[in-house]
Amino acid sequence: MLNKLMLALCMGGLSLTGIAAENAAAPVVGPAVTPAAAQMVRQAIGKLSSDAQVDSIQQAPMPGFYQVIASGQMIYVSADGKYLMHGDLIDLGRKQNASDDAWSRFRKAELAKVPVSQRIVFAPPNPKYTITVFTDVNCGFCRALHEHVAEFNKEGIAVEYLAWPREGLTTTAGRPTPTYTEMVSVWCASDRKAAFTAAKGGHAPKPATCANPVKDEFNLGLKLGVTGTPMIIGPDGRTLGGYVTPEQLLQALRQGG
Repeated sequence: MLNKLMLALCMGGLSLTGIAAENAAAPVVGPAVTPAAAQMVRQAIGKLSSDAQVDSIQQAPMPGFYQVIASGQMIYVSADGKYLMHGDLIDLGRKQNASDDAWSRFRKAELAKVPVSQRIVFAPPNPKYTITVFTDVNCGFCRALHEHVAEFNKEGIAVEYLAWPREGLTTTAGRPTPTYTEMVSVWCASDRKAAFTAAKGGHAPKPATCANPVKDEFNLGLKLGVTGTPMIIGPDGRTLGGYVTPEQLLQALRQGG
């Protein structure tokens, strides 16, 4: 378990080094967490990986621990800095996953920072719900999900896509991956929605470059724990699965209130 956690943190930290360098920001710290405690938490995590990016430090629902989001991982650090746990925290009284609550709040806050202009949006005139979908133009389930976009809109669901090329940003040789390059071309197209839908149908877009958010959105996905596509996030920050039918998605949104 320790080796797996170290690997996860190191991989996430290395992947997020660009975020730390380009968009350096202090982690979100809860009101009950003192500066000294926050520093202790960062030092404890640093013993496992100096590259891990700490994004949120809050009091954990269980006494004596801090709940921490670092490099796309949810971990718990003891108040004395001696112990670290990785995994879900279950509230037996409510029969709910307390880790899910923290993730939802974090995702909702981070996604609120992404302008609509940087998303590719398919929406009805007056949507009842808005979902965010991290997507890859070449993944099979992403394409299958997009085939339902008109049905989602008919049910009052707006779909806002963010870019998450599953191949990553660069190859082992340091060159842009084919999927990253294709998604940049989609986001830079004069008609992004048309280029996006065509790419989902297997028609590569006309090569194009411009100032675009693809890299930032991929890094944001890592920060929010995205590991594959599609990943659907509801308006409250909950994850609603990958490929779902319109009926399944509508049911999940209704359950969330």
